[in-house]
Amino acid sequence: MARGGNRSYSDEFRADAVALVHKSGRPVAAVAKELGVDDSTLSYWMRKSKAQLGEAEKSELEEQRRLRKRIKELEDEIEILKRFTAYWVKETGK
Repeated sequence: MARGGNRSYSDEFRADAVALVHKSGRPVAAVAKELGVDDSTLSYWMRKSKAQLGEAEKSELEEQRRLRKRIKELEDEIEILKRFTAYWVKETGK
C-alpha cells in the first residue's frame, strides 16, 4: 500500500491495525510502515480505540504491557548471566 494524503480506511482495517500493534508488541511506527499507514494516523487510531475500551480491557492491555517489559528485563538478566558464566568458567579453568 502506498501512503496517501487523504486516504480512507475501513473500520475493519483500523481495528485490525490497532489489534496488530497490541498483539505484536511492536512499535506503532514499525506496524504503520508495514501497513503503509502514516504512524501519526495509526497513533490516532490507537488513542481513539483506547478511549472506547472498557475498564477491564484497559486493565488487560496494561497487564500485557507490564508483562512484556518484565520479560525483556528477564531476557536481559539471562544474557548477563550467560556472559558472566562464560567469563567465570574461562577464568577458573586456567
